[in-house]
Amino acid sequence: MALKDITLGQYFPGNTLLHRLDPRTKLLGTVAYIVALFLAKGIVGYAVLLAVLAALIAVSRVGLKTILRGMKPILVIIIITAVLNLFYTPGAGEPLAAFWIFKIYPEGIWAAVYMILRIAMLIACTFLLTYTTSPILLTDGLEKLLGPLKAIRVPVHELAMMMSIALRFIPTLIEETDKIMSAQKARGADFDTGSLMQKARALVPLLVPLFISAFRRADELAVAMECRCYHGGEGRTRLRVLRFRGADVAALAGSAALCVLVGVLRQFGL
Repeated sequence: MALKDITLGQYFPGNTLLHRLDPRTKLLGTVAYIVALFLAKGIVGYAVLLAVLAALIAVSRVGLKTILRGMKPILVIIIITAVLNLFYTPGAGEPLAAFWIFKIYPEGIWAAVYMILRIAMLIACTFLLTYTTSPILLTDGLEKLLGPLKAIRVPVHELAMMMSIALRFIPTLIEETDKIMSAQKARGADFDTGSLMQKARALVPLLVPLFISAFRRADELAVAMECRCYHGGEGRTRLRVLRFRGADVAALAGSAALCVLVGVLRQFGL
């Protein structure tokens, strides 16, 4: 797996319907889709959610290849989760296969398939959120949604800003890691061969400069924010004021309808 395959936190500029939606709509829609994923129980429910996700990917024009490339880093987690569900899901009848202490039931196969679909679709929908929403708009949307927490003195603006900055710097740190790895390999470092302990020791020359670079970037960002007289969210105005439009209302209604539909399908075991 190449570091360039990690696309979490990247923003792909565009002028599609999904790009133009209010960030609050996209955040609430993502939450609704995740809720619907956990409500889904049968093949019909997952088919509906997969069709909705495919339509969103087509509308965003991000491309299926980009989504699949971004999933490469979590491929091992998906496989391990599927294997655990395959072997440790009990069944009512006779097992399809058995060896040593492991038994495979039809219920285990379905559980593994559903778990793969659930994780893959969950990651894909969150990727779409960051791919089609700039970090600034994402910060504003989070702050607006968490606004009621200001009544109990929760630092909403600071929390939203930290989350957005952390997401924004993921691609930057990945690029920095790739540069450091290339420089270390040019000096004879080997990150691919050897035992597990040898690979861990080989990462030390990589982690030290990476941490130094991260702290330096954090310090530079703090100085830049202070030089621009940044003092938090109090009294701060915005260049772009967020407003719900007709498309946002329709998207929110569609998200709610999707949750209701999947919930109804769950009641019928579909």
